[in-house]
Parts: sequence; C-alpha cells; structure tokens
Amino acid sequence: PFCRDPSMEEEIVLEVNDLRKVFHIGFLRKRVEAVRNASCSVRRGEIFGLLGPNGAGKTTTIKSILRLIFPTEGEIKIFGRSAGDRESARRVGYMPENPYVYQYLKPLEFLDLCGRLTGIPKSELRDRSEAMVDRVGLRHAVDRPIGKFSKGMMQRVGLAQALLHDPELLVLDEPMSGLDPIGRKEVRDVLLEQRARGKTLLFTSHILSDVELLCDRVVIMRSGMIRSEGKVHELLEQSGRRVEIRLSGASEALKTSLASRGLMLDDGHGHLTLTVEGDKAVDEILRISTAAGARLDALIPERQSLEALFLQDAG
Repeated sequence: PFCRDPSMEEEIVLEVNDLRKVFHIGFLRKRVEAVRNASCSVRRGEIFGLLGPNGAGKTTTIKSILRLIFPTEGEIKIFGRSAGDRESARRVGYMPENPYVYQYLKPLEFLDLCGRLTGIPKSELRDRSEAMVDRVGLRHAVDRPIGKFSKGMMQRVGLAQALLHDPELLVLDEPMSGLDPIGRKEVRDVLLEQRARGKTLLFTSHILSDVELLCDRVVIMRSGMIRSEGKVHELLEQSGRRVEIRLSGASEALKTSLASRGLMLDDGHGHLTLTVEGDKAVDEILRISTAAGARLDALIPERQSLEALFLQDAG
C-alpha cells in the first residue's frame, strides 16, 4: 500500500489566487460576477472537495483552472506552472459534469480516440483501454454504442477517459451524478485507489455523505465566494458541538430550573434527557445538576453532519 511522505503532502499541486470571473450575458451585456476573489490550494496526495449550491461558482472555477474559460483576474498555477502550460496540462485528467461523447462509438473506440489525443503510445493504448473498461464496470456494455447508455453508464465512460492517461491531478465535476448506491460505492473505491497511488483529486459533488467519506479538505462556496475552508473534521468541530446529557434522580426543582433556561427536557424511563450546545453550557448544566443531587448517566456528543454545515454556510 502507498504510504504518504509528509514532505510530499506539503507540495502544492494546484494554487488559485484571487480568482475572479465576470460574464456579460445577453443583448444588453448584463454583468454577472460568477467567481469573486476565490483563493485555495490543493496539496499532493489529497482529495479536495469543492462544495456549494447550484450557481455558487464551482464549475466556473474548475473551467478556469483547466483554461476552458479565461479568468477575468487572478492567478492559477498547476504543478508550479501557469495553468495554460502544456506540460502541466498533460498531467491533468478531467471529467466534466455532463461528459460529451460521440454517441455512435463503443466504449473501447471512444477510449482509443481519447488515448490518441492525449499521446498514449499505440502499443499501450489497447491494454489501458481494456483495463479501464473493467475498472469502471462497463465490461457488460463493451459492444454497445455509447448513445444507448444510461446517465450512470455515461458517467463511468467519463471517468474512464479521465483516468486513461494516468494523470497526477484528477479534476472531477460531479463524478457521482446519476449513479445508484452500488455505482457510487464503486466510484468511491476508484477514487480512493487513485489517492493510494499518490494521485491528487479535486472534485465537486452534491452528495455530501460521499464528500464526508472521501475528502481530506473542502471549501464551501456561495455566490461566487469561498465561505469556509479546511479539513472536514475541523470544520465540523468549529461549527459548534451539541451534547446529549442523561441524568437520573433529578428533582422537580432541578427540572423546573433547567426548563427555565429554555432547554427541551425528555423525562422518561427513569432518565432526564436534554441536549446542550457548547462546552461552557455543558459544564454549567453538570455543575447545577450535581449540586441538586442528580446523577450523570451518560454524556453523548452529537457530531454535526457536513450537510448541516453546508446548509448553514450556503444559505
């Protein structure tokens, strides 16, 4: 198995500084600022999540990184070079949210085309294409035109072409879109396998449970701006901690005192249960309860979900 080198983790693979993108739309050239002063960095060997509601600026950011569109302002570096550098571009694999493929081609034919465009030697291309078809679970449809594929199968084709030339940086826009739970599990395994091989991944997703399972770090965007950034567990801890407290032997006077503080009490099965937010509040409730002769039966931290944090930051 791949073991991370601490010095390697600090190497910046992708750096975005003060990215700004303005579009002018329609006959009246209405000005729309899609991304505003966004800055972030992605380190080698990590999975980095770019989150946000529809219209937050995620896809615009990705397209700017890949030079599919040109930023209005800001600087983007990939492997220490300008994002437009050809040598850097060869080391990047990209899967768009809605992969465009030639509908009449079969999977191996499409991968053969992609491989030739990325410069894979002909002697290696067939074996790599066959391996990718197996890796993304499309062997059963290898003789079927891609135009007959479902949305989930199309996503698998898009992932296969992104991985085909063995890139060092993978940029994936909604890779789980259209997949059933089994398909999502298979794609998660592929992404974790890539990280285990030392690859770096940047991806967007609306499936926050998958983000929480996969990502080392995330940023949350809203209205073109980055609202939160950091390691997933650190963001969840910073957002505030709720603790469930279970007491027994609580007197009526104690219950009245706790209720007067606006706490919801559940009095049943010989236990008094209440939920408190913040360590200071927990300490205060324990002090009052102990002084009133109640016994602490359980103290259960409730970890906030990434979904709750996302909803809080996004809107």
